[in-house]
Amino acid sequence: MDYYKESLNLHKRLKGKIRVQSKMDVRTKEDLSLVYSPGVAEPCRAIAANPKAVWDYTIKSNTVAIVSDGSAVLGLGNIGPHAAIPVMEGKAMLFKQFAGIDGFPICLDTQDTEEIIETVRRIAPVFGGINLEDISAPRSFEIERRLQDLGIPVFHDDQHGTAIVVLAALLNATKVVNKSLFNLKVVINGAGAAGVAIARLLRCVDNQETDACIAVKEVVVCDSKGIVHQGRTDLNDSKKALLEYSNHENQAGGLKDALKDADVFIGVSVGNLITADDVRTMAKDPIIFGLANPTPEIMPEEAYKGGAAVVGTGRSDLPNQVNNVLGFPGIFRGALDARATRITPAMKLAAAFAIADFVKTPTKDMIIPPSLNEQVAWAVAKAVKEVALKEQEA
Repeated sequence: MDYYKESLNLHKRLKGKIRVQSKMDVRTKEDLSLVYSPGVAEPCRAIAANPKAVWDYTIKSNTVAIVSDGSAVLGLGNIGPHAAIPVMEGKAMLFKQFAGIDGFPICLDTQDTEEIIETVRRIAPVFGGINLEDISAPRSFEIERRLQDLGIPVFHDDQHGTAIVVLAALLNATKVVNKSLFNLKVVINGAGAAGVAIARLLRCVDNQETDACIAVKEVVVCDSKGIVHQGRTDLNDSKKALLEYSNHENQAGGLKDALKDADVFIGVSVGNLITADDVRTMAKDPIIFGLANPTPEIMPEEAYKGGAAVVGTGRSDLPNQVNNVLGFPGIFRGALDARATRITPAMKLAAAFAIADFVKTPTKDMIIPPSLNEQVAWAVAKAVKEVALKEQEA
């Protein structure tokens, strides 16, 4: 099947993939009097008297805004807000199907950091959570950080959703190859939103005070110019910050240099970047996650030819799809059900372990649940909610 052609036809036929649907029919005067004037005045008065009642009387408790500026959409780059709408509609569908959450696309006609932050603040009252999506780094870091005081979860899925699912896959991959997570050298290619978040989570940067803190031995991050190291003079602030918890030996050179004797390669960059010969330079039984879409950094057959023990990609037509849909629906479901004000580091770890634990006996071709398994989100939601409630009690 030509997915591009058929998808274009589908979107044209449907004219969008989601719609607003009433929860009840309005057929009588009594119905109208209850849902609108005069009856609707009473919930308005109740909320005015107690603002927290908005969670009980409105859609806020089950609604997430999917906010994008269209600056980093899939592998398409900066295509703008209008062209981003189909992706955000798809995200809304996944929220609904996997977690029963009403997600709504909010595609903003600005790529100014201050304007995005101000806009999100102004629309926040109607939403129970904000899912930031496809906003380019490093602006995405600042936007998410400065919105953490909204009183509702603000979560950049391209960062943390990716990192959570990668950690889940890595937890199970290490079981297959009989290696300890704590002893791994991990090479990450891509120093944008996803790469930085993966590095932070694997090095346990934000979880130092939690009992569940786990950290790999070493992470080396590469960008398009090579290894991120102390001697480079072209690093932006987010890449400079990477050096606080990565590349402790200050290794220099390119990606191929970084891969020598590494246990794990994680690609969040561009396709066809490494070869079987590169994999042969890695440690015994290497783990390869080539997550670039639609073309991975290395195709599974090429990675296995080089001696890879476990291979994952971002593609649904190949084994071990490392996909955010395993994370974000359940994470927001759990956060909404707990009425959490933030998605904390401990909640992220709980989500990763819940995804990993869903596969009781990991194998080379099954280190992570299938993306279409609708039960995963509810396992994640349960784990996230439990942590959120414990944190509220503390």
